[in-house]
Amino acid sequence: MPSVFLVTYVIGSACVDVMDKSCMAECPVDCIYEGARSLYINPDECVDCGACKLICRVEAIEYETDLSADELVHLADNAAFFTTVLPGRDRPLGVPGGALQLGRVGVDTPLIAAMPAKPPTAG
Repeated sequence: MPSVFLVTYVIGSACVDVMDKSCMAECPVDCIYEGARSLYINPDECVDCGACKLICRVEAIEYETDLSADELVHLADNAAFFTTVLPGRDRPLGVPGGALQLGRVGVDTPLIAAMPAKPPTAG
């Protein structure tokens, strides 16, 4: 049975409404999934390599023990994306076997969905 808190790397609030996706391309095991407003690391598929953290241009990814007090809530939230029934779905995602195969999920956890929208950045 998968453990809820095996997450080693965690995607935090800096990803919300930004979703740079450079981490998805760099991940050797394809364990970073796309919600509607944020990305999520599957704790049961992550191999703890750190490639995602190194490439993330918005510095949204931290090792779980390096999370600030404000970002600690994302440890459980990243896992909840896979272990709880998300809006519009009839069962948890679990271990889908890769983000590319599954495709965009298009919904977020209640925590992310309730966050205020960030204004678009000029660029």
